[in-house]
Amino acid sequence: MHVEVLETKDKLGEKAARDGAEAIRQALAERGEANIIVATGASQFEMLSHLVKQPGIDWRLVTCFHLDEYAGMPITHPASFRKYLKERFVEQLPTPPRGFHYINGEGDCSAECERLGALIQKHPTDVAFIGIGENGHVAFNDPPADFTTEKPYLVVELDEACRRQQLGEGWFPTLDDVPRQAISMSVRQIMKSKRIICSVPDERKSKAVQGAVEGPITPQCPASILQQHDNCTIYLDPPAASKLKK
Repeated sequence: MHVEVLETKDKLGEKAARDGAEAIRQALAERGEANIIVATGASQFEMLSHLVKQPGIDWRLVTCFHLDEYAGMPITHPASFRKYLKERFVEQLPTPPRGFHYINGEGDCSAECERLGALIQKHPTDVAFIGIGENGHVAFNDPPADFTTEKPYLVVELDEACRRQQLGEGWFPTLDDVPRQAISMSVRQIMKSKRIICSVPDERKSKAVQGAVEGPITPQCPASILQQHDNCTIYLDPPAASKLKK
């Protein structure tokens, strides 16, 4: 794990996008195709806005997956991650990607996990663009996270801290409106990515960042597992890095 602290949230997003784009270009040069994972949430706004503008990427050769989606969430809902990625990423690209395998949580979630799991095993991930939640989660793997399952996607229960974060970011009008279940990429599947680009702005994430970077590796802080990845960079702004000792 490597940590970079950038002066502003926008600089954080720009650097994360630039480094991730370089990894995509490298995969394209080596194999003629690339596979990526894209995250959602307020922490990804700046990174995604810069990523779609990166030069030298033929997106027609890039296959995309995403990390998580609420159970029972229609794509028309303002909090839908499919809607988020369609509007903020796919529709902003200069050309459509080869494929974007959206998570659909509206039907049989277990069957959707099986469908996506079979797909992603055929597309080893070159670059995963992720974030860290206020409770230390990666994707929707809330504490205590399952570090052992080999299933690529899981149906998970969302804890109250996670649900309160979604409320605080303005995606839902009340806590009762925040779903209690979601489909999430598993921790081990994320860790199989060749390169992990983790963008984490804002002071509200500082405690989780401290646990992820300087704490013990524990399911109680799921992002701490990133310490075991040999090609992971966490990009912070000063407020997010404010509790780090080093």
